[in-house]
Amino acid sequence: MSQVVMKQMNMIQAINSALDVVMEKDPTVIILGEDVGYFGGVFRCTDGLQAKYGEHRVIDAPIAEGGIIGSAIGIGVNGLRPVAEIQFADYIYPGLDQIISELARLRYRSGGEYFSPVTVRAPCGGGIRGGQTHSQSPEALFTHLSGVKTVMPSSPYDAKGLLISAIESNDPVIFFEPKRIYNGPFDGDPNKPAIPWSKHPAGEVPDGYFSIPLGEAAVVEEGDELSIITYGTMVHVAQAAVRNAGVKADIIDVRTLVPLDVETLTRSVKKTGRCLIAHEASRFSGYGAELSATIQEECFWHLEAPIERVAGWETPYPHAFEWDYFPGQDRILAGIRSIMEAV
Repeated sequence: MSQVVMKQMNMIQAINSALDVVMEKDPTVIILGEDVGYFGGVFRCTDGLQAKYGEHRVIDAPIAEGGIIGSAIGIGVNGLRPVAEIQFADYIYPGLDQIISELARLRYRSGGEYFSPVTVRAPCGGGIRGGQTHSQSPEALFTHLSGVKTVMPSSPYDAKGLLISAIESNDPVIFFEPKRIYNGPFDGDPNKPAIPWSKHPAGEVPDGYFSIPLGEAAVVEEGDELSIITYGTMVHVAQAAVRNAGVKADIIDVRTLVPLDVETLTRSVKKTGRCLIAHEASRFSGYGAELSATIQEECFWHLEAPIERVAGWETPYPHAFEWDYFPGQDRILAGIRSIMEAV
């Protein structure tokens, strides 16, 4: 058995490596999107791939998200395996009709005769002073949609392994990338110096091919007093809040929002009896509402306190008040205190 070679990567490099690995392994994999080719992507995730694999496999598309996704669907139906990049998740909305009416329903509508294995990559979330048009987290729109899988990694290691699994899946996948943690983990404090992924264990990534199965959550930390269920950037914020609160908590990174690993979540909550759910997106009808309902249904007789949710406001992401909107450590600490003090 060959030895696995590990390499230091940030999330951008891990995504680039995943794309490189699958393109070399499978000649049917192609990439299309705005600036993905010559420029290498606005965040450099596709840097060097057009030079290596050619313009026929890494395709620069015009600013037309509906056209990018619609083209990807047609390409996928005809036997290729497209990876469509939407430059910011905020601009995925012009492609919604193609995703909802065509991509998500194709296999069902054709009785299994046709499918289109499209992966849609989209950087999401705030924390980069992007204001209301470059900071959104629209994952709940897609978890509500039958026929697509939804993924959001929280580290370079997970980003590479999950992206490879997404591309290899014959079902369409919406792959959200929290851009605030592209270059390093973020604990929610914007006044602290940035920490690179080279100082974090999850910055060590296999250099070659490896995959992480979709539908499996990760227990990031273990404890017996509280379960915190979260994903994306909020995993790191939750870890910092738990350290400051001095509680022993299970921190569960959902990773794959659909299909959801209900077993891992409920096993933790049945053990601790207390549950806090955290996400960056708006609270009302956010993905945390589904998590809360699932925990309530599956763990009702084990709960010792009401389920707490910590999330963004029900407003557009404000530019001037970004760090008030962002659910940082203070709000998670308040949620932890509320749960732990409940009788």
